[in-house]
Amino acid sequence: MRLFQNVGRTRGFRNYFSNAPTFQSFAEGAAWFIDTRFGAPHILAPILSGSPYAFYTNGDDGHLQRLWAREHGMRVDDLEVILLAQIEHHQAEIFYNLDPIRYDSSFVRKLPGCVKASVCWRAAPSGNVDLGDYDLVVCNFPSILQDWQQKGCKVAYFFPAHDPIMDAYADLGRDNLDLIFIGGFSRHHAHRVAALRAAASTPGIRARLHFEDSRLTRLANLLPYFPGLGSYRHPKEIRVIRAGPLYGRDLYAAIGATKIVLNGAVDMAGDDRGNMRCFEATGCGALLLTDAGIYPDGFVDQETMVVYSSTDQIPGLIKRLIADVSWTECVARAGRAMVRDRYGKDRQWARFRELI
Repeated sequence: MRLFQNVGRTRGFRNYFSNAPTFQSFAEGAAWFIDTRFGAPHILAPILSGSPYAFYTNGDDGHLQRLWAREHGMRVDDLEVILLAQIEHHQAEIFYNLDPIRYDSSFVRKLPGCVKASVCWRAAPSGNVDLGDYDLVVCNFPSILQDWQQKGCKVAYFFPAHDPIMDAYADLGRDNLDLIFIGGFSRHHAHRVAALRAAASTPGIRARLHFEDSRLTRLANLLPYFPGLGSYRHPKEIRVIRAGPLYGRDLYAAIGATKIVLNGAVDMAGDDRGNMRCFEATGCGALLLTDAGIYPDGFVDQETMVVYSSTDQIPGLIKRLIADVSWTECVARAGRAMVRDRYGKDRQWARFRELI
């Protein structure tokens, strides 16, 4: 099976790695990106193992893509044209795309004849974006799959996987912080913001909240008296322990040095749970403290994670987790073992082959 996987970069990632080295070859650039481990739970096993039958790229990375084009004698700057040429050059049979908003059905209709199946991951409602020409839309949120199905797409349940590199960070020790949060902050995520405020208000804990803020939130914090931005500003209890975003290996290292990872679904998720932080927190050996909902198999309250059903419970749970070290470590170990076993890369790859 000749696999081609395309991964898009987020705005936050581009800013975070703005000082990345200038690569002289496509292979060097692609290898660097994979080594950052950004999005690694979604990158399939043949890519990570360097299989000659698997090809990886970031189709939205102009420098990287134009390196490949020059190396193959193409005098073109159009990233879509380059991506199509890469797929054909690899003689890809399977096109797996993690950037379907950029490369939607209109792109799928242009795929070369070597492609036998096109699959995309999309775990969010996406307005009027057309993914109907993909052979399969996958993610691990059943309600979102149902939404895509109602739009005429073929869908299937698929999941992120434990990144083997996490093991190196899970065994580093947990003396740095009691609690950490890593994720987005928005006034539109009311439940998450309430959870963050409850955690930040818990007395006597060492905590840090790493945010990828929206443009208006950044502006509101820089200009605290600017009219109309008050609802975007970080509340005082959050502001004193906030920090910048983390990605890839830096994210793994921060989780690996912390006892508790606070998680909270964004409001659009409904009752479904299972965002990336669940897999990263447990995979890096921390205790996952997260909101109630319908979780993937193996994520069980009091066994492999700890759940709060209301934000009022958060301070008490945090105090208990810090005080009862043996219980916290027991649940964290069970969570790590579960995610390595049930959501390993081999199982993810086997499920992918089963789907196609």
